[in-house]
Amino acid sequence: MTALTRRATLGLATLPLLTTPALAAPKKTGARPGPFLIGADISWIPEDEAAGARYFVKDQQKDPILLLRDAGFNAIRLRIFVDPANGYSKREPDKAWAGLEQTIKLGRRVRDAGLYLVLSFHYSDTWADPEHQGVPAAWAGYDLPRLAKAVDAHTHDTLVAMRAGGAPVDMAVIGNETTFGILWPHGRVKLSTPTGNPITDANHAKVGQVGGFDAFAALLRAGIAGARRAEPGIAIQLHNHLGRHWGIVREWTDALVARNVDFDVIGFSAYQQQRQGDWANSFDQFLKRYPGKGLLVAEYSSRKRYINDLVHALPDKRGCGTFIWEPTRHQEAIFDRNGENAGEGPKPDLLSQGINSAEAPGGLATAAPAPKPQPTGPMGVGGDYVANPLLDLYDRMAKDYRP
Repeated sequence: MTALTRRATLGLATLPLLTTPALAAPKKTGARPGPFLIGADISWIPEDEAAGARYFVKDQQKDPILLLRDAGFNAIRLRIFVDPANGYSKREPDKAWAGLEQTIKLGRRVRDAGLYLVLSFHYSDTWADPEHQGVPAAWAGYDLPRLAKAVDAHTHDTLVAMRAGGAPVDMAVIGNETTFGILWPHGRVKLSTPTGNPITDANHAKVGQVGGFDAFAALLRAGIAGARRAEPGIAIQLHNHLGRHWGIVREWTDALVARNVDFDVIGFSAYQQQRQGDWANSFDQFLKRYPGKGLLVAEYSSRKRYINDLVHALPDKRGCGTFIWEPTRHQEAIFDRNGENAGEGPKPDLLSQGINSAEAPGGLATAAPAPKPQPTGPMGVGGDYVANPLLDLYDRMAKDYRP
């Protein structure tokens, strides 16, 4: 796997940042060539710090990135929007949270801490997920060939800028949670198999004319080409949000492999299962069907030890790692705020126990309406974030997973 090798990857605190060229690519076996990635997506941190957030462990205030590193994390994932001033960051367009400038600043902090850096491309001005894959304002009206060129150029130019800014990227995620494609309707796909989640299935039941897998694959190939032109040794990840559903994973991956989408690893979201053992079955079947490919858990929250152990124990070291999503204040957070968990606490494991909103970001039919955002004031959530005992799990896992 070409990926995961750059700068001997993953432990990398002792390695120089910009002066070391990419290492020679090993034979593509899908095996991780370095340590198991214990990762986190922490893209909210700059917003929260701007709103006054402070981070503590054992009564000591600490830079949150260093706090996570010292607790056993060795990798960080960041997201990037095309132009968040037109979408996600409309309330604070001068800040453009999760835009290029902010991402370079945060990425440089990650690299200065010696951590492996993953960049997740949302090819949109705001959230791109299973229910939203909106075309950026700057690309409105583009046909498929122009969109492909834009995806290539945006991916390439972003990665070049990241390196120039002191934040070279180790792994690029070509689209976020792209189970149903990207850049709708051009790159949207219809799946032949229901997801088993009634909210998601209802939202995707009647979507009209879509580009299908041919168009989706063309856009992915464009992003991959741009990434590899910018960083020849970079790891390429694709992201499917239904790690629990082997039938959909197989249909989706088969379609992309058949269309010459050349990736190194697939990242799965693992928030919820339909039945016990779904994740284990998907991961096992994936490794059997796609030799030479690795997998990781790109997002999760609850069942922390179980998911990490499951991926770490996959045969032939083809489980590359895991990334907890926004552990500072999402779901079962590893920080407390105002004496309570900074997230909402653990979520149901099985769909029959209640649907996790991360499985259906378009909203839940039975849920109370989301509170309206404050019309003024900072976008971030300030306050004191105090590490809780869940953080200790990561220190134990880091020790347990050492070769």
